[in-house]
Amino acid sequence: MSEPFFAPEAPGTRRVWAVGPLMQAIADTLSVRFNPVAVRGEISGFSRAASGHCYFSLKDDSGQLRCAMFRRAADQLSFAPRDGQLVQALGKLDVYGPRGDLQLIVESLRPAGQGALFEQFVRLKAKLEAEGLFDEGRKRALPAQPRSIAVVTSLGAAALRDVVTALQRRVPHIPVLIHPASVQGAQAPQEICAALERASRRHQESGEGEVLLLVRGGGSLEDLWAFNDESVVRAVVRAPMPVICGVGHETDFTLSDFAADLRAPTPTAAAELCAPTRQSRLDALAQLEADLLGNAWRSLDQRNQRLDQLAQRLGRPSGRVHESHRRLNNIQHRLSAALQLRRQREALAVERLAAVLPAALARAFSNQSQRVERCASALSLLDPKLVLQRGYAILTDGEGATITQAAQVRPGQAVRALLADGSLGLTADP
Repeated sequence: MSEPFFAPEAPGTRRVWAVGPLMQAIADTLSVRFNPVAVRGEISGFSRAASGHCYFSLKDDSGQLRCAMFRRAADQLSFAPRDGQLVQALGKLDVYGPRGDLQLIVESLRPAGQGALFEQFVRLKAKLEAEGLFDEGRKRALPAQPRSIAVVTSLGAAALRDVVTALQRRVPHIPVLIHPASVQGAQAPQEICAALERASRRHQESGEGEVLLLVRGGGSLEDLWAFNDESVVRAVVRAPMPVICGVGHETDFTLSDFAADLRAPTPTAAAELCAPTRQSRLDALAQLEADLLGNAWRSLDQRNQRLDQLAQRLGRPSGRVHESHRRLNNIQHRLSAALQLRRQREALAVERLAAVLPAALARAFSNQSQRVERCASALSLLDPKLVLQRGYAILTDGEGATITQAAQVRPGQAVRALLADGSLGLTADP
């Protein structure tokens, strides 16, 4: 059909539209009348195509609206949309011509009510973070095998059933202590704090509840707001035992998640994180047993080898005695030979000395005789009598002391002169 509509057959008749132009006219009217439009509703049938485009419906109690979000807008999402989530969409109404469906081309999407609550969330997070409540340094490690587990949640919550089911499957031998509290509504923060205090007191008094699970199922930001309450966050920090927070789904974050020692993406994951399966522990124990036995056998084998080596070195006792005798005889033979050799050497030395001794004695006697003669000759030259024979005299006083200076004699003193052939008495002149 080339014409946009059928021409009227007669004056005054109604205008007859072709389907395509009518859909376009409706789309233009909607665009002028409503666009851009903001719509609040619950997500239903959410899917993301391989192209990156997202398709879903927004619904409430009175209606349903098809929506399409193209990849460019979908890549700007700050959360993961899911069925049942209450959101606020901003976009343009359009009519999809091939099917004649009214649809909303979504340009931005955010959880409903996120604005004011999210700003409050950011401000409180910055305050508590500045106080150090979220520091990784204060986070504690989980016990490898807790003897009992404490759970804080609502008795009617699906999260409790998920946690109990997971724990029964993984660690049926570990007792679970449930501390009930509302997890949504105005009274929830107060009840959660009271439950945390009860669990803390019981742990301090009896040691029960070595790890605590704070859990709740998914929901909107408003639904999870109790876990963003400042009093709840501080109660989590004060808990004496490690705390695992499993609130909402994987894309949900609360301030209690940041304060807890460990965050789990879901309540079931929290149960799995706090208690390794019984079978995994049995497997680990079996592996330890195998390692212990292997080490023991290796140690025994090494010691057996060492014992064999020592036995080979030790041999039989009689053999050791025989070897000692052999070594002693060898030493005796060597000692006898050494003594015989030394005697022979000393005998040869004596013979050599006996041969050279007479000549040596003769030379020594001759040398000594010549020395005596030289000494006698030198001594005779010093004999005073030789001097006296040349006409000199030696004067002595009455006591026999030699007079060498005139000052030693007084006038009239008697002196004696010793001559070559005798002595004379003399008197000193005045």
